Amino acid sequence: MRVLIAGGGTGGHVYPGVAVAEELKRRHADTEVLFVGSRRGLEASAVPEAGFAIRFVLTRGLPRRAWWRWPGAVLANVVGFVQSLWIVATWRPGVVLGTGGYVSGPVALAAWVLRRPLVIQEQNSIPGLANRWLGRIADEVHLSFVEARSYFARKDNLKVSGNPVRAHILSGDREQALREFGLEPGRPTVFVFGGSRGARRINEGALDAMRRLKGRVDVQFILQTGREDYERAKAEVERDGLPARVVPFLQRIHMAYAAADLVVCRSGAMTLAEIAVCGTPAILVPYPHAAHNHQVVNASNLVDRGAAAMILDRDLTGERLAKEIAHWLADRPGLSRLSANARLFARPDAAQRIARSLERLAAGRAPEAAAENGHANGHAAGGGR
Repeated sequence: MRVLIAGGGTGGHVYPGVAVAEELKRRHADTEVLFVGSRRGLEASAVPEAGFAIRFVLTRGLPRRAWWRWPGAVLANVVGFVQSLWIVATWRPGVVLGTGGYVSGPVALAAWVLRRPLVIQEQNSIPGLANRWLGRIADEVHLSFVEARSYFARKDNLKVSGNPVRAHILSGDREQALREFGLEPGRPTVFVFGGSRGARRINEGALDAMRRLKGRVDVQFILQTGREDYERAKAEVERDGLPARVVPFLQRIHMAYAAADLVVCRSGAMTLAEIAVCGTPAILVPYPHAAHNHQVVNASNLVDRGAAAMILDRDLTGERLAKEIAHWLADRPGLSRLSANARLFARPDAAQRIARSLERLAAGRAPEAAAENGHANGHAAGGGR
């Protein structure tokens, strides 16, 4: 069986595809998987590091405000579509999976033109315009949040399956993780990160919070800054003697989850799926410029179920963050409740569900009838990131 997976740009679009690819190989070692992505996205390094082949096509997003750049973007995507047609026609996959990002559109459209079974995986509670359109032509659309159903005109191909999480995310060991990060055993640990590219607002808030907590609250930090902010943040930590290990990017993020008593992060769908399956208590700071404000909606799904706390980006200050961190670290029963409720929200079998669908479609069997398989509490019957 040959499976083509298209998606990229950020970890939220790359890692669900990797999770499904790993599950396909686990189920049938002879399955061939090929990724299609952009040379500028995270997939250019993350996919080969995960052990999978990747080909590149030219894609570009339409700038929302710089309309004069649209002709160039349209031309780039036309070229990307032609490249996608060539890849699908020559590699001849049995099924195509799109996991989002700019590259997913041209490849998914090429699969439809060439009559290849097409599956779309939508991570967020509010789908992007491309996936809403692709939902009309896809054989199946797998959702992470049941709330996303209302945005799709066609309903008969929707399946609420959850957001796939890579198998190794649950493999971290706390003692080993603390040693790996050079942190003290027995001391509360807070893991702060802003996604695969980092977030300056969160970095600045975290550094200020560390200064306010220093000498007052027994706590240590892991701070993933992103590459652009790394040198500045590292210099501030060293200058002020702050109790933090600063890293630009984490390939072994599962070790940071294992070390953490509390996480401070954005609320992208992939991040939420990972912290939910790990049962890690979190303070969520939704990215304020996400399309259709979907990160606030994503976060609210956990907050409303007592599975996380939230600070809106406009309210994020070092003082506010320090108070939240101090509050939750002092409330151990509260942290335990957040952890337990997060695990209830999780769906660790999401990759298996999607892999089964891909296998069925590649074998030429008709898609299963879409079912309202959400939990009674209304979150994704298959999970949430």
